[in-house]
Amino acid sequence: MTRAFRVIDTGIRDGRRQIAFDQAMIDARRADAIPDTIRFLRFPPTALIGRHQALSREVRLDYCRANGIGVVRRITGGGAIYFDEGQLGWELVFRRSTLGLASLADLARGICEAAAAGLRKFGVDARFRPRNDIEVDGRKLSGTGGFFDGDTLFYQGTVLIDLDPTRMVAALRIAEAKLAKRSLDTAAQRVVTLKELVGQAPSIDEVKCALVDGFAEQLGIEPLPGDITTDEETLAAKYHDDEIGTDAFVAQIDDPDAAEGVQQATITGTGGSVTAYVRFEGGAVDRIRDVLVTGDFFVTPPRTIFDLESALRGVEVGDAGAAVERFFSHADIGLLSASPADFRAAVEAAIAASNRPHIGALPTR
Repeated sequence: MTRAFRVIDTGIRDGRRQIAFDQAMIDARRADAIPDTIRFLRFPPTALIGRHQALSREVRLDYCRANGIGVVRRITGGGAIYFDEGQLGWELVFRRSTLGLASLADLARGICEAAAAGLRKFGVDARFRPRNDIEVDGRKLSGTGGFFDGDTLFYQGTVLIDLDPTRMVAALRIAEAKLAKRSLDTAAQRVVTLKELVGQAPSIDEVKCALVDGFAEQLGIEPLPGDITTDEETLAAKYHDDEIGTDAFVAQIDDPDAAEGVQQATITGTGGSVTAYVRFEGGAVDRIRDVLVTGDFFVTPPRTIFDLESALRGVEVGDAGAAVERFFSHADIGLLSASPADFRAAVEAAIAASNRPHIGALPTR
């Protein structure tokens, strides 16, 4: 059976419009309005944060405003990244059954190994590093991530062709824990570009062709040049204007530390970090009033974290850890860069930081 994939390129667009097009593609594929698709995209200078991250903790907003750097919230999880014209974004949106792989982790491995195979055509030793990076000698050349939306998978990645690391470091707040985990002094040491590896930057078209070849050879698909549909553009414009392009969407999780009396804790593991912010009720038995969970993890379906936060409201503090375990054991959830134990540990550590009830207000999503 032929596994045909349409190949499109939306070029350089405002970052929020690019993310709105992500959601348009997902909805169009779910409705069978478009075929399985490979999309390429590029950004003007942009700081992109993950779906579950706290804005002010990840981005130096003053620097971005002063230097014309856009600020965008993705619809996928993961950590904050800096994007500009020297990088190429790639995405796949397709039916889960197309590749015959059931879990998000298996699909991530298959897609990343295919992308790495394409990048090896430039003579570099690009390799998949679980759970979602492509590296050369321990330095990241491509970061990836995605999720299921029903039977539709959306998976995306980047290729660092050329990059000004000083601007990246200035735009983002890189957690010291991330650097220490890899014995690095600066974030610039963590990444590597094709220009550095090869000696000169390959053209955008050369990188696109290499990736398409890698996907075709490793995933057994047939890439076919295609066109962007009018319906996709219309739907993307609607998502941009109604939600994804708004400041409210980008700042919906922002500076939880500012809430008076809220206790927080962060658990950092090999797959990323999970931070829990907890506000308590008073009374004879202490209970959780509100929980906010943030971090650079990937989880599917997309609303999983909202449901977890809802499940913890009103729970006795002594039962909170078990409540987290029950939530994950009873739900059909896929995790790529964190485990249920990480979420439990973050919530319990936040509770342990307080010996009495507190008042305050958590930000709303």
